[in-house]
Amino acid sequence: MCGIAGRVNYLSQRPVDPGVVRGMCDLIAHRGPDGWDVHVDGAVGLGHRRLSIIDLSAAGTQPMSTADGDLWITFNGEIYNFLELRRELEQQGHRFRSATDTEVILAAYRQHGVECLGRLRGMFAFAIWDQPRRRLFIARDRAGKKPLHYWIDRDGLAFASEPKAFLADPGFVPEPDPQGIADYIALQYVPAPESAFKGVRKLPPAHFLLLENGDIRIERYWRLNYAKKVRMSEQEAAEELRRRLSEAVRLRLISDVPLGAFLSGGIDSGAIVGLMAQHASGPVKTFSIGFDQKEYNELPAARLVAQKYATDHQEFVVRPDALSLLPSLVWHYNEPYADSSAIPTFVLSELTRRYVTVALNGDGGDENFAGYDRYYANVLGQHFDRIPKPVRRLMANAAALAPSSGNRRGLVSRGRRFLQAGGEGREERYIRWVAHFPHGLREEICTPEFLAQVSQDPDRVLLDAYRATDATNIVDATLDVDVTTYLPGDLLVKVDIATMAHGLEGRSPFLDHEVMEFAASLPSHFKLHGNVKKYILKTAVAPLLPPEILDRPKMGFGVPIDAWFRGELKEFVQDIISSAAFRQRAIFRPAVVEHLFKDHVSGEASWHYQLWNVVMLEMWFRAFIDSRPKSKGDVVSGLRGLVAA
Repeated sequence: MCGIAGRVNYLSQRPVDPGVVRGMCDLIAHRGPDGWDVHVDGAVGLGHRRLSIIDLSAAGTQPMSTADGDLWITFNGEIYNFLELRRELEQQGHRFRSATDTEVILAAYRQHGVECLGRLRGMFAFAIWDQPRRRLFIARDRAGKKPLHYWIDRDGLAFASEPKAFLADPGFVPEPDPQGIADYIALQYVPAPESAFKGVRKLPPAHFLLLENGDIRIERYWRLNYAKKVRMSEQEAAEELRRRLSEAVRLRLISDVPLGAFLSGGIDSGAIVGLMAQHASGPVKTFSIGFDQKEYNELPAARLVAQKYATDHQEFVVRPDALSLLPSLVWHYNEPYADSSAIPTFVLSELTRRYVTVALNGDGGDENFAGYDRYYANVLGQHFDRIPKPVRRLMANAAALAPSSGNRRGLVSRGRRFLQAGGEGREERYIRWVAHFPHGLREEICTPEFLAQVSQDPDRVLLDAYRATDATNIVDATLDVDVTTYLPGDLLVKVDIATMAHGLEGRSPFLDHEVMEFAASLPSHFKLHGNVKKYILKTAVAPLLPPEILDRPKMGFGVPIDAWFRGELKEFVQDIISSAAFRQRAIFRPAVVEHLFKDHVSGEASWHYQLWNVVMLEMWFRAFIDSRPKSKGDVVSGLRGLVAA
């Protein structure tokens, strides 16, 4: 797990400045605190920051080349089947000088070309420079666990794990991209291939970029198939699922550094810990975080799993200081990012890194096996659709006028949101369910001047994902949409940034592509069985978990920002939205934002997610657009005065 950066000046053929590539690496040094190196050859430059996980020797230094120097790679990630691939490649005549998975990728590319991607099982973002072909080959893993950004200027193409690396290049001018900003306002994250920075793009998950003969080609190499279903009984499916998960966990225990697991009180992380215990030679190291607010505290449930497996368990009871954390969050997340669960994830990662360098997690369980309320809501919506549309619209209007409970997780609040979306079609209903600012609210809160700069409706991101799916029912279709949008755009960004900010590697067995393919092949009623979410997963892992865990309602991983906006963050938010800088951006209508804020503070409504969205966007502008930071210290010191005011 590392940070990568580089440049190929294919347009101008100007020699790459080694100092620029090194500067790019310095700006993402947190991703690889164990070392760095740069390789420059004329118009090509590759850089690397190393977090040593496999083969801690100097033989694992990157950028790495083949023995003849024809191929060079800079790689971020882990290839879990690299030992198997290495044996195959050795039989085909390849020889290895290290014990790394990095060298295996090089050999696989030499043997199979671009098709090597189909043989890699793991998480990765890498760039290979093929000197004889004058070809740059960039690729990203199937699920999108590892990020990769690129930027094209008059000289050529630059790439990096994080977009702030481009600040090291004097030619890069950080400017906001209206489309990326509009997408963020709608979704709380900037979806690939968009970026918040003008001119910067994200390589989407399961895609590769090939630069050859002056042409750039981007192609998708993998996607889930929901249409083709396996024929097996529930018992057979549960047993096969448990076997596949067990294998995915076993592969992710390969490490030359200390390893543990994030443990919440949920099914997913609990199952991972149970499977780790079956494969580990000693007690599993587990890490849990709790809060003083009972509704956000999962420590008692996590403790049940820790006790069952006698893990080496560390509990951290914290009350995150949002104001002091904000500058660091803004710096590390690079773009505006409004998922507030980044706060506990960031804190847990920092604390966990004191004990281990690798931590397994339960990410992906919900998106594979229908763990969110919206899957059931969409099924209910199909029955609701039988009511005449005019009647549904009347019910939606009545729900919109009803007072908010202030608790987004509560039954009343969820019912209200369901009824509000009742007058829509299935795709629009989903958008209203997940969006921070759905279409109508966006039109109300954003200025006409800003909206005029946006060429595409942000809703297209989710609508296009629905149109692209091969699923034949609403449950599978929504799972596919989440896997291609919300999972890589929000959740995986959250975990990658939070862990790598502290030099911690996160591994996700549920996102093993073979596990994902099997989950997609299961009938949808195995996943959502009546109103039981994650039915087949619960069946499969029931022997691994205390009964209390299986029956617990999903809590999520959040912090009480709703209360913070009425308390410790109240003055800070008021200062932000009344400032001249905020108003001069002309993105939001100040009067509408003020109205939302007053409604929230008074308790008449609950707008904390929307307000967090607005605040994080403004903080990003001040950190990256209003000034050009040279380091994290610049951002932290620049924003510290704002949060302390």
